[in-house]
Amino acid sequence: MLNFDGQWLERVRVPPSTQPIPSRPIRPAGSVGRAGGTLGNVTHVDYDEFGLFHENADEFGIPWNGPPTVRRTSVEVGPGRQLSALVWGNGDPELVFLHGGAQNAHTWDTVALALDRPLVAVDLPGHGHSDGGAVGSLAVDSNADDVATVIRALAPNARVVVGMSFGGITALALAARSPELVRRLVLVDITPGVNATKSAGVTAFVDGPRTFASFDDILARTIEHNPTRSVASLRRGILHNAVQRDDGTWEWRYARFRDVGGHTRPDFGDMWDAVSSLTCPLLLVRGMAAGSVVDDDDEAEVLRRQPDADVARVDGAGHSVQGDQPVILARLIDQFAP
Repeated sequence: MLNFDGQWLERVRVPPSTQPIPSRPIRPAGSVGRAGGTLGNVTHVDYDEFGLFHENADEFGIPWNGPPTVRRTSVEVGPGRQLSALVWGNGDPELVFLHGGAQNAHTWDTVALALDRPLVAVDLPGHGHSDGGAVGSLAVDSNADDVATVIRALAPNARVVVGMSFGGITALALAARSPELVRRLVLVDITPGVNATKSAGVTAFVDGPRTFASFDDILARTIEHNPTRSVASLRRGILHNAVQRDDGTWEWRYARFRDVGGHTRPDFGDMWDAVSSLTCPLLLVRGMAAGSVVDDDDEAEVLRRQPDADVARVDGAGHSVQGDQPVILARLIDQFAP
């Protein structure tokens, strides 16, 4: 069982506001990104991927004691291919985080700040700073093998693997193929029951334009498809997940690999067998707001296949629980980890 704010958690609803973490004043966040120089008639935006953490902390009331210890590294996973990852802290990593499709390792920044534990957040193949997958960015088994290589190199003793959306499906494949690396598993708003109907909103956003004429254009579309998120958080997310090209236009990092290995969303229904085969403790974190891709039938099927699994229903969170309610998610993970 899990303990949350003094109450035993057993398949219960977690409200969106619970004992907010006290904070002290943090320097003003200002705008995310700033004019960094002009080349010809093109204004380029400066981007320091390690310079925005104070804004995450400020927005969610996390005490700020100065910049966290974070480094970017990479691991060779095949000839000419590397996966990139963010390593938080100086200790032996206790947690591994796998992001959703069309995201990147920085989606976990606020969760990592709230946890304040050594961890690794991986850029999946074809996402973030990683190279493309061996057989495409959506090849679950191949991606799981790549992730296994990264975990063995960076976090062999990790106590928990956390996977959100496509990262959760990847984590299930990882548990099936390399069970020794998955000692505990957290699935964030995902089950193999996801289908085209449930994920229509997510797919509509991801399958949109790959390039945009300006930062304002890419921001406007992101706001339109993410109504539960603050504009400040979406600005940070774009800077982490898109690149400004020499002509001033913007391109999603994941879009560079969109046509490699096919882009048709695979059917994950056969991954239910991986749920049945799990031998480690399981926590399903389910967003209860619009946009979630997990329904009551999915939850019931998880519990039918894993009767001892814990389920946390988080109000005020849609599909991106780490974006909508990161502090609550951090607490749930912290209490689930030994």
